[in-house]
Amino acid sequence: MIDTKARHLVQPVIEKTADRALKLGLTANQVTVIGFLIGISAGVAVYFGQYMLGLALLWFSGYLDAVDGTMARKTVSTKFGTVLDVSFDRLVEVAVILGLAFRYPDTMWASLLLLGSIIYCITIFLTVGAVADEETEKSFYYQPALAERTEGFILLSLMIIFVDYLLFFTLLFLAVEIITAIQRLLHAKRLLA
Repeated sequence: MIDTKARHLVQPVIEKTADRALKLGLTANQVTVIGFLIGISAGVAVYFGQYMLGLALLWFSGYLDAVDGTMARKTVSTKFGTVLDVSFDRLVEVAVILGLAFRYPDTMWASLLLLGSIIYCITIFLTVGAVADEETEKSFYYQPALAERTEGFILLSLMIIFVDYLLFFTLLFLAVEIITAIQRLLHAKRLLA
């Protein structure tokens, strides 16, 4: 929801970074890979108890995720770039959740439920994107809902910062994902029925 409603507020900074990266000769896919590696490092940092480092790495990877999309729209957006972007985004989320789950194994059951809900939500999102005839500025139909990338990062951040309440924030994230899945299914029914 935040991505859809507030992206225009940060887009000028993202545009400048994208322009600089392009001047350096970087491609959107290269920035995607760099952001992915930084994001995976966030999960490793969290596992080793380096929470603030993990938090900074997570958000920097998310920033690069916005930059790579802007770069792709300024140059040539490829379908393979879309695959890299969406799949690497999920792996970053998985890395952070697993970093927390292995550091705090007593909450692993909730982490597994959360991962299952994320898999289901992204399945709906990608399936609707593949079958919808709607046009958007992105390379596929983007189905807005309660939990988009920024909301996920906020919830992951709360899980990292407040590890004493990890179970609560994991279950909160799960509830948000369930609401998002319902929203997306209802939207899909209206759009595709």
